[in-house]
Amino acid sequence: MKKSVSSGMVIVVVAGLVILSQSIFTIHQIEQAIVIQLGKLVKPITEPGLHFKLPMIQEVYKFDKRLLVFDQDPQEILSSDKKNLKVDNYARWRIVDPLKFYQTVRNEAGASARLNDIIYSNIREVLGQATMMEIVAGTRDEMRERIRSKASRQASKYGIEIVDVRIKRTDLPAENSKAVFRRMQTERDRQAKQYRAEGEEEAVKIRAKADREREVVLAQAYKEAQELRGNGDAESTQIYAEAYSQDKDFYKFQRTMEAYGKAFAKGTTVVLEPKGFFGSMQKP
Repeated sequence: MKKSVSSGMVIVVVAGLVILSQSIFTIHQIEQAIVIQLGKLVKPITEPGLHFKLPMIQEVYKFDKRLLVFDQDPQEILSSDKKNLKVDNYARWRIVDPLKFYQTVRNEAGASARLNDIIYSNIREVLGQATMMEIVAGTRDEMRERIRSKASRQASKYGIEIVDVRIKRTDLPAENSKAVFRRMQTERDRQAKQYRAEGEEEAVKIRAKADREREVVLAQAYKEAQELRGNGDAESTQIYAEAYSQDKDFYKFQRTMEAYGKAFAKGTTVVLEPKGFFGSMQKP
């Protein structure tokens, strides 16, 4: 009899411990939870610590309360100027309504599938309104905020808040890289030809201006030379005239000698009759 009572007590204690273990649960400080009874929400739990529930009837579902990262695979988009781009991005999100999250996507895997569609569609829409250069080197902050805002509004029906969307890298697809490089090279060659043509045009203008200034300087110099030569000839003529008026015979003799000097070649021997020559120099 005593043995039966002892066995019954053990069974009661064990059963009590089992029921107690199913009634007690703990929430970590990085977690949040909901208590569901027959498919209906009993209460949300956001505070960490020890909590209780009805065993066998109520169920507890725990969710992460921290910021979570969704790293999306690179996706291709089409810019407004019809350029294909491969965009690599990631998003940071968190669960703000555990019940709605549980009812719609159940867990983080289901949330990732929804986020993939939401974020990609908004990236394609926002970046599709910008040109390639605006996406690559423009104001990305504004575009990122537009993507985040639209995506967060759409994700709110799943109990999710998207805190941030970041574009890690924007590349051209491999098949387009060579074509873009060739277009860039062609554009650079065109600009180089334009610069060379403009430089040649400027050089022609500079040479023409220099030639014009040279002609002006030469003409001015020729004018001044002619004026100096004319003044010199006038003074020479005046000096000759004055000298001739002072001694006409000497002047005549000098001019005759100059004429002989110009008429006879070097080494020429001239034989003259002194009387005839010098007699012609005498006054009549």
